[in-house]
Amino acid sequence: MASLTARECAMCTLSLLNFAFVFISGADFIRFVSFRAIYHNITGETTLCQDSVPWSEALQDPSVLKALSVDVALLAMFTVQHSLLAWPPVKQVCQSILGSLNRTAYCFTTALALQILMHYWQPVTSAPCLWSVRQAPWSVWFPLICFAVHFFCWAIIWTTLMMFDYSELLGIKQVYYKYLGIGEPLSHKSSQAQRFLSHFRHPVCLELVVVVWLLPALSLDRLVLALTMSVYLVLAHSLDKQDLAFLCEQLSGKVQLFSEPTLSLDSKEK
Repeated sequence: MASLTARECAMCTLSLLNFAFVFISGADFIRFVSFRAIYHNITGETTLCQDSVPWSEALQDPSVLKALSVDVALLAMFTVQHSLLAWPPVKQVCQSILGSLNRTAYCFTTALALQILMHYWQPVTSAPCLWSVRQAPWSVWFPLICFAVHFFCWAIIWTTLMMFDYSELLGIKQVYYKYLGIGEPLSHKSSQAQRFLSHFRHPVCLELVVVVWLLPALSLDRLVLALTMSVYLVLAHSLDKQDLAFLCEQLSGKVQLFSEPTLSLDSKEK
């Protein structure tokens, strides 16, 4: 195997640094969207809302309107970035300029937009909560239930991402394949797999919807976040019967693959 050139070393370094940045951003997002809100409910360290303030007064409060304006702008920034760079004409231009680093750049800008959103997000604490579980014993038990459900959902999300070729999703495999001279990773997948990925590039839809809505207390800013993410996730894929049939076939193959070692061991014992 030929040695790496300086350009190829730089590309590999950039893809690996991007992987670390995206991984850290993903961990920060889990803390931001999930466990931080539950932690505040369990400890009561931070006041999430003011139930004594009527809605008519809260919606006229300049601080509430300012916070909501900032949050809506941040969500608009993230959705525009995430959608614009995935738009075929823009994607083709970026591909022609960046080559095998196109997917890396897309993931980097997505993680950067996510970091900006989390850093500048404005909690709305001067308005009532849409719901708040505060009656004993549910004030203790329900946050713990939420924590367990969130943990389970994030475990499913990370497992699903690994099954969906995580290295290709983050752009690492594109750089590696470029070095080997064997083309794009998607070109080596079946036509069914390519079709499925084009319709369902976000394999975390149901679990993430559960995470953004299932909380002991839902503040006004969290409602804006949950609504925006839910609508975006619903519109981001267009699965049909052929895609579902392909997915069922893949899952069946995975189950059979994991069951084969057990069967072989049983046959050896006999």
